[in-house]
Amino acid sequence: MDHIRTDVPSAPAEVSVLERIRHGAGDLSEAMSKVADQVLVDPEAAARATIMDLAELSGTSPGTITRFCRHLGYDGYAALRVAIATETGRASARTETGWNVNIGQEIAPGDPLDQVLKQLITVDAARLRDTVDTLDLVAVEQVVNRICEARRVDVYGVGSSATVARELQMGFYRTGVAAWVWTEVHDALASAALLGEHDVALAVSHSGTTTETIEMLSEAGSRGAMTVALTACPEATLADVADVCLFSAARRTSYRADLLASRYSALLVADLIHIAVAQRRFPEASQALESRARAVVGHRPTPNLRNGAS
Repeated sequence: MDHIRTDVPSAPAEVSVLERIRHGAGDLSEAMSKVADQVLVDPEAAARATIMDLAELSGTSPGTITRFCRHLGYDGYAALRVAIATETGRASARTETGWNVNIGQEIAPGDPLDQVLKQLITVDAARLRDTVDTLDLVAVEQVVNRICEARRVDVYGVGSSATVARELQMGFYRTGVAAWVWTEVHDALASAALLGEHDVALAVSHSGTTTETIEMLSEAGSRGAMTVALTACPEATLADVADVCLFSAARRTSYRADLLASRYSALLVADLIHIAVAQRRFPEASQALESRARAVVGHRPTPNLRNGAS
C-alpha cells in the first residue's frame, strides 16, 4: 500500500501546490493534463488516493503520475500527496466559516489590502491572457458580420451572466444596432419566438449549463435565427445548441467565486464584438453616438466657472 511519508522532501511552498498546478496547466502534456484536471476537480480525493487510484481516476498510468510530480518539483507522489493534504486541510478549516465559499482559499480575513489586490490582478490578468490566446477570431468575425446585417439582435443571460449580457446589448444599442437584452426566461422566450433567419441571438453563460439560457437560445434557433454562445465550457449543452461558440477563459480559481472571476474575460469578448461591429458600421455608429450625445447634452452639469471666471 502506498503510505504517506512526512520525511519526503517537498517543493518550495511559496506558492500553493494547487495554484502551481493551475498556472502551469499550459505546459503539461495531454496525459499529465488529465492528472492535473483530476487533482483540481477533487484535491481531497487526490490526497487520499494511492498512485494506482489516481492513475485509474485520471485514465493515465503510474508513470505519468510520477512525471507529473517531478514536473511540479516533487521527488515523488508521496510528497505531492502531503502537499495537497496540507493545503486542503487549511482550506477545510476556512470553509467551516463560509469564507472559502464566498471569498476563497488564498485570501484570508487578515490579509492586507496590497496583498489582496496583487492576488486579484494576478489571476484576473492570467484569465484575460488565456482568453486572448484561445479565442477563435474567425468565429468572432463570423458573428460580427452577421450582426452587422441583422434585422435585430437578442442577447440572453441569467444571474451573474446577465451583467455581461447587459453590457453587450448596451454596446450595440449605443452604436445604433437594434438589440434587446433578456434576463427573464418568459420574456426571452416570447422575444425569441419572433425572431427569424435575418436575426441573431447571443446567449451568455459561464457554465453553459443554465437551463433557462439553453431554452432561450434553442427557441431562437428553432425560428431560424443565427445562435451564438459565449461560454467558458466547450463541452456544455449551450455550446451544443449554438451555431457558433465563443469561448472565454475557464482558468480555475480557488480564492473567490468562479462566476465572479470569469466575468472579466467574458466582458473582454463582449467588448471585442461590439467594437468590431461599430468599426464595420462606422458611418451609422458615428451618427448614432452623435445623436445620443446631442439628446442628453441638456442634462449634463454646467462646468464650474467660479475659479478663474471673470
